[in-house]
Amino acid sequence: MNTRFPSVITVAGALLLALLAVPLVAQSVDRLEGKNVSIAQTNFKGRSAVQVTAKPEAANATSYALIKGASFRDGVIEVDLAGQPAAGASAAARGFIGIAFRIQDDGHYEYIYLRPTNGRADDQVRRNHSTQYSSYPDFDFARSRQEAPEKYESYVDLQPGVWTKYKIEVEGRKARLYVNGAEQPCLIVNDMKLDPRDGGVALFVGPGTEGYFSNLKITAR
Repeated sequence: MNTRFPSVITVAGALLLALLAVPLVAQSVDRLEGKNVSIAQTNFKGRSAVQVTAKPEAANATSYALIKGASFRDGVIEVDLAGQPAAGASAAARGFIGIAFRIQDDGHYEYIYLRPTNGRADDQVRRNHSTQYSSYPDFDFARSRQEAPEKYESYVDLQPGVWTKYKIEVEGRKARLYVNGAEQPCLIVNDMKLDPRDGGVALFVGPGTEGYFSNLKITAR
């Protein structure tokens, strides 16, 4: 099976990375490094995928699968994903799933994720928390809600365990989240908390989540 991975090219002092759009399963699980997750190659709802499941003991925002060799600062990350509460998860589990990026050696990173069980909840407040921007470790969802309610979260129609198209555009301190091919972003962030720096990319899952990923594409600028 042919596998493609990013090559690093220096142009005018900038680091460029391009990961072509091939199914993530074709890249194989050996190109992923797990942190507080289990990783498996599988088939989910008719398509090949990588399954990433948070370990029960993992603390919030500490569970993800790092893509070996990937480096990203600005550009676009696209992936098909499906998240749902894992078997035995607590009632607070939401199927948290998304992408972590600009991951630094000291552990700092930015991340944008979905809460699939909130998308069609019979509670408007929960629906308003369907998407989330956070920065690890200093700016989590609890702090953002305290300091800037509603600014870093928004509503988008989601369902747990359903394949969802996810795309983020990142430039400097700005990020835009697009879901299911929409022309307009469902979440706009104009003041990401970390200095823009090249860093790693990871498949992110939150506590109590069983996640599936396919068709990953990273286009750096």
